[in-house]
Amino acid sequence: MRLETPPPTEPVPDALEVVRRTAVADALLVADQADAAAAAKGTRADVVVELHQISQATTVQAQQLGGEYDSGLGDIVAEQSGASPSATTPEHTPRAVVTSLVDAATRTRAAADQAQLGPLGRLLASISASQTRYASDLAQLTGAPAPEPPPTRIPEPAEPSGEPSEGDEASATPALASADPAVVPTGLSAEDLSALVLAEDTAGYALEVRAAQADGDVRARAYERAQLHRTRAQAWAQVAGIASTDQDPRRVAYAVPATPTQELVRDLEDDLAQNYASLAGVAEPGTRAILVSLLTDATLASAPWGAPAVPFPGLPEHA
Repeated sequence: MRLETPPPTEPVPDALEVVRRTAVADALLVADQADAAAAAKGTRADVVVELHQISQATTVQAQQLGGEYDSGLGDIVAEQSGASPSATTPEHTPRAVVTSLVDAATRTRAAADQAQLGPLGRLLASISASQTRYASDLAQLTGAPAPEPPPTRIPEPAEPSGEPSEGDEASATPALASADPAVVPTGLSAEDLSALVLAEDTAGYALEVRAAQADGDVRARAYERAQLHRTRAQAWAQVAGIASTDQDPRRVAYAVPATPTQELVRDLEDDLAQNYASLAGVAEPGTRAILVSLLTDATLASAPWGAPAVPFPGLPEHA
């Protein structure tokens, strides 16, 4: 007598696996589209070069995330269920690749904020920043709309308050629905925040010095970025609760390396990208959004100064 056994089924992925698979699928979709667009007749040579770089980078990203999951049951399950591939075929043009990169970066950025594991959050944050940078570069080459960068306003620390009133409770739900999703990162130590204040202030000072030594466009760009870094240093000092206290690490002056301005800017932004990537791996889930956004901002900011796009910005172990 033979006992009837149930047909094999695919294992149900948990939330962590869903996040990982989605990021892998997004990266591989971009790689496939980029390859197809590069092979299309009439694609300009400089665009082909960029598309090949994008394909290579997103393929490496998918591999670093663990690649596609294959239980070995896919063909069996598809055969039993009568499943067929989707009839939807992605468009294979450079502009479509820009759109797919932007979509992938947006989903991956949100996943980085929510990922339960810090190291995965750090990796996703870096991949999202990279995909945004590649989208921006390709958009420039093709005349497609540039991707909108994520918001980078550092949230103010919450004011201590007593018990909410009836009016506060009534307005809580709509406020949460419409407010900026960025919140003050939690899980960071006082040393983490102090180091961030110092890094932003150092960058601001160095760029102020170089702006004073330059003229024209270089002067304007360096000064504008310097003021932004100074403002962020103050904002992080307020988040840490150390602004204008004995614990405030900011100094009157810092040593500025005697390197060309372009190289200096790239080094400063790369250091900040590493800082924000590291903190994204430490902060608690749901509070990383601003760190991921600022990692993306540092990645984009170094582009006009000649920094090449890389698959994993802010992750020196993958340099």
